[in-house]
Formats: sequence, structure tokens, C-alpha cells
Amino acid sequence: MILAKVVGTVVSTRKDAGLSGLKLLLAREVDGAFQPAGNQVVAVDAVGAGVGELVLIAAGSSARLTEVTKDRPVDHVICGIVDVVEVAGEDVYLKREGLPA
Repeated sequence: MILAKVVGTVVSTRKDAGLSGLKLLLAREVDGAFQPAGNQVVAVDAVGAGVGELVLIAAGSSARLTEVTKDRPVDHVICGIVDVVEVAGEDVYLKREGLPA
């Protein structure tokens, strides 16, 4: 799983039929301090995420295991919206308060 922040949307009017009807989001991997680190990826949104949210992304063959992406040509899928991140018994991220806690 990849921890990432949604930074934008992707619109593609011409695409494989297997991608029809799927919402595509641009997400950037974050580090332990929730700062941008690593690559940006285009991911199918399976959970109703939006720009600015911290999300969980599954990649590779695991990306094709959600109900939304089954048997579709997908490499990354947003499969969770993060509400809380806890480290050593302390909340370091709370969604309702923004990044970080």
C-alpha cells in the first residue's frame, strides 16, 4: 500500500473501454511527515476520494481486486480514505483537523 495525497484529477476523453466510467485522480506519495515524497501516479478512485485527501493506494495486480476495478486495465487504485494515522500511541494525522495532527 502507498500513502498519498490526492493533488488533482485526470480527464481522458479517449481511452480503453475498460476505463469507461472510472474517476481518475492524480496522487503523490507522502513521507512520514505527510510531505510530498516520491512519484505521482494516476489512480482509479474506488471510494469517492477528492483533491486534498490523504488516501491509501493499492498497486500492481492488487489494484484489480476491488469491485470497481475487477478485470480492468488498472495499475493503481485508491482503496481507502485515511481518517487517522497513529504512531506509538499518538495521533499524528486527523482528517477532521487536516495535515498533520
